[in-house]
Formats: sequence, C-alpha cells, structure tokens
Amino acid sequence: MLQSRSFDEINILLDNTVIMKISIILAHPDKENFNNAIAATVVETLKQNGHKVLFHDLYEERFDPLLQTEEILKDATLPPEIVDHCQEISTVDGIVVVHPNWWGQPPAILKGWIDRVIRPGVAYEFLENDKGEGVPNGLLKAKSAIIFNTSNTETQREKDVFGDPLERIWENCIFDLCGVKKVSRKMFNIVVVSSEKQRKEWLEEVKEIVSEYYPVSKG
Repeated sequence: MLQSRSFDEINILLDNTVIMKISIILAHPDKENFNNAIAATVVETLKQNGHKVLFHDLYEERFDPLLQTEEILKDATLPPEIVDHCQEISTVDGIVVVHPNWWGQPPAILKGWIDRVIRPGVAYEFLENDKGEGVPNGLLKAKSAIIFNTSNTETQREKDVFGDPLERIWENCIFDLCGVKKVSRKMFNIVVVSSEKQRKEWLEEVKEIVSEYYPVSKG
C-alpha cells in the first residue's frame, strides 16, 4: 500500500502543473509476463496525463549488465549507450521501475543497469568535507520514484522470513542515497495463481498510483 503523506507532500504532488519527463525501466524477459502489462499500463497512464515518457525494456535493448574495471572511476570514459542512460536518469523528473522478485533481488540485467548507470558523478557523490561517514550526497533531479514488483511469495512471509529485501534495496540503498525522497513500492502477489479479474484490478491500482505521483499535466 502507498504510505500516508503529510498535507505538504500532497500539495507538492498536486502542484505538478508542467509536463514532466519520466523514465520507465522494465526488466523481465517474457513479453507475456504480467510485468510487461504493468509497464504498458504505466506508459499509457503517463501519456494520458500529458507527460513525456522515456521507456526502456532492458531485455529488448539487450542491455549489457557487466560493469568493467575501466568504468568504475567517476571520470571514466563510458560507452555511448551508458552515457545516454546516465544523461537521462540524471535529468528526469520521475522514475518508474518494473521487475519481478527473483530471490529477493532484481533480475541480473537490472542489477547491472544499477551498477553501470547509478554511478558516482551521475546519481551521487562523496563530499570533500566528509569526516569518514561515507554517506553520499544525492544528485538525481527526480523527486519521486515508483517501483512495481511481482512475486509468488505471500506478503507477510516476505516481511517476516526474508525481511522485505527489495524495500531495503530500492528505498534505503538506492533512491534515498541518490536524493530521491518520495518512494513508493507496490508488490503484486501471488501472481502465479492470480485470476484475470485479479490482474485487471491490479492494473487499475497501477493507474491510480501513477496518477497520484504524476497527475494530469496542466500544460
């Protein structure tokens, strides 16, 4: 469920009077999988709300997830496709990520996208006057992000047994440290036994969440 928001936060969300640029990252190899339906719904909703959509199906693009030694340094010379991803993610107003829960982690191709794109000088930096805490300063322009996940694990078991690792990865380890402070994550489960009616209801929920974060543009 979406977290409750303060009056000021709601006002900020409702005050989106300009067209926003939103990056959508999809990571699932099966075109018939529910993740693709979620991503298509996100794209459609954002376009209907008047926003600019930048959509990436990492499998369709054959994104190379391997971070090479020569890319690690902040001032490294990067391949053109990584430069494009970095420029995009550093300038968008919002981010939507769609992926399944595989062993409590994103698929390897998405983890590789994080390694290569959410990089120093693009998404975060370490301050010169840091006293050894090692806490980075977030650089991303986006003020909000949504993560849509699918799972075949019951919600309570995910929290009690596994500690909800995807929540920790996306909200605590990535977006918060990169300066994105409004983060919502929605898990749809259990997909493998879900009915068509249930999936349609879930897609309606996707529309509602997307429209709450990125409402209709006023031009």
